[in-house]
Amino acid sequence: METVFINSPLGITKIVGDEDGIAVISVSDVGTNEVSSIVPEVLKEAVLQLEEYFEGKRTDFDLKLNPKGTEFQQKVWKSLLEIPYGKTVSYMDQTKKLGDIKAIRAVASANGKNPLWIVVPCHRVIGTNGSLTGYAGGLSRKKWLIEHENPTTQQSLF
Repeated sequence: METVFINSPLGITKIVGDEDGIAVISVSDVGTNEVSSIVPEVLKEAVLQLEEYFEGKRTDFDLKLNPKGTEFQQKVWKSLLEIPYGKTVSYMDQTKKLGDIKAIRAVASANGKNPLWIVVPCHRVIGTNGSLTGYAGGLSRKKWLIEHENPTTQQSLF
């Protein structure tokens, strides 16, 4: 597995992967890790696509993914990929779509263990009442990401 650390507007982003795909994308506060001076060839496309996302030039990702998790977690993470850019769904909506409303806590837990920050968009899942709840990266990052995907534009009066 290769690893690279890059700067992002939300902190230092760690990307881990190999020829089988990207296994981890995570964020930490600035100063936790040093930014890499060399990007391994196998991670260059992931770095490029994340940079484009933060620049507002990319709304979806086209990367080979290889996250590690249980069969249930994999199913939950796959369902996250179906949430369109700029949209949000509630944990209950996600749970209903997966077919078992009693599994809401398990679904929320699996979302919290999502190893592919931003690319598998667990930040697009919110509370039923519209609140920004439960985000492993911190609620301030979740708010930033949702606002990044839904920029409010000033209407012209004329």
